[in-house]
Amino acid sequence: MYRNMEKLEQQNGALNKAQMSVLRLLGRMKTVEEVEELRQVILDYYAKKIDEGMDKLWDSGAWSQERIDSILREDVHASKQVC
Repeated sequence: MYRNMEKLEQQNGALNKAQMSVLRLLGRMKTVEEVEELRQVILDYYAKKIDEGMDKLWDSGAWSQERIDSILREDVHASKQVC
């Protein structure tokens, strides 16, 4: 199994070590349900990271309710430039 993964890594220099690690995990999974469960774990991880990032922006003042309201009021059609 790992020999095949190592060959894949050598052939495809575009995959980094983290990506290869995920491929190794997928190679051990036997059912679609297992893959879906891992997919959900990864999605939850990134959702948490986004929430943490937004909390930092909010706490720093870089993002606020006023900014959200301003974006909602912006007329994107009026400012659209014609090419």
